[in-house]
Amino acid sequence: MPLSLLPSRAPQEGGEPDRDATRTSKRPRLYVLDGIRLLAALSVMLFHYVGKPVGWDQTWRGRPDRLLPGLHDAAIYGWVGVELFFLISGFVICMSCWGKRPQDFFVSRVVRLYPAYWTAVLITTGVVAAAGYSFTTAKDLTPRAVITNLTMLQAPIGAPSVDPSYWTLWVEMLFYVLFAVVVVVGLTYRRVVAFCGIWMFLAVLAPAVDLPLLSTLAQADYAPFFTAGITMFLMYRFGPNLLLWCMLGFCWMVAQYRLQSTVEMYQQWLPQHISWTVATALMTLCFLQVLGAALGLFDRIQWRRLTVAGALTYPVYLLHQELGVTGIHWLRQWLAPRTTLALVVLGVLLLSYLVHRLVETPVSGLLKRGLGAAFASVTEADERARAAAAGEVTRA
Repeated sequence: MPLSLLPSRAPQEGGEPDRDATRTSKRPRLYVLDGIRLLAALSVMLFHYVGKPVGWDQTWRGRPDRLLPGLHDAAIYGWVGVELFFLISGFVICMSCWGKRPQDFFVSRVVRLYPAYWTAVLITTGVVAAAGYSFTTAKDLTPRAVITNLTMLQAPIGAPSVDPSYWTLWVEMLFYVLFAVVVVVGLTYRRVVAFCGIWMFLAVLAPAVDLPLLSTLAQADYAPFFTAGITMFLMYRFGPNLLLWCMLGFCWMVAQYRLQSTVEMYQQWLPQHISWTVATALMTLCFLQVLGAALGLFDRIQWRRLTVAGALTYPVYLLHQELGVTGIHWLRQWLAPRTTLALVVLGVLLLSYLVHRLVETPVSGLLKRGLGAAFASVTEADERARAAAAGEVTRA
């Protein structure tokens, strides 16, 4: 495929390039992204269970680096799965809201995020309270803090999270707020390219200036992953060109530098050396996985069961840390380390499936219908008001 500097026009003649220059109608569903998402969740899970040293002695009744030495050496890099989540999020959010109205974008995010999240908050609070054991300070949460957690805005409000894994939800929500600006204006190829360029500029600028609001919104450590995901979606939808390759390369270059701060953060907790080279290689592999999906390298993978894997990813992430560590603490009284780990992972997967089938699916349907009807009534009321105003002007 020839490369061009600017987004090219569609192969079809006579249409707007932002609407017509698309290859997606010829591409099968990206089942592989569902599988990749679950792999990312499992890598984060293993990091929290085996790689992260906080509470080792109380949780494992020993040190995982000695109980599970080989697995521990790999698990200390499991946090890279979060970066993979952000890459996929940029890709999928842009894909799912293309051609949709702002209210559709809002409804889709609410029904996707909140039912499983509310359930996870309540289950985690109940289990930790009953067990009297917590990976963090969740057992000391007040009812006020738990209720605040149900908003998913506990981070800016200043309340502690029921589960420390929830920190990524605030990062995701900030991305949604920023991207919603483009959705409101209207998604087009050029506008999304401009959004990525402006966001990356602000992300590079933010650490150099003392503006807390800019630092919060720009998300210097994570913007490269979201924008890279968006860029790869543009490759998927419209085809690659020189501009998109340059954007993707720039995101990778910024990401590999920002990764050092994450490595240093985790290095404070771990006695083992965390290699920036290994972390960057794994991050690059994450880029290549999503890029391969965007360019069609995995189009032959059409395993429908991977949709189940994708559906489990979010509940797994929400439920795994506090509940899993509580399970390890309890099971290690009787079982060997590997057996304990296997049972906890399987238990979290099973619970996540039940949450998805019994709570997330039906509640999401109810929320979608209710919010859809609410927005329809708002639109209808606005139209009546405009019609009445137009009638008064005509009579005048």
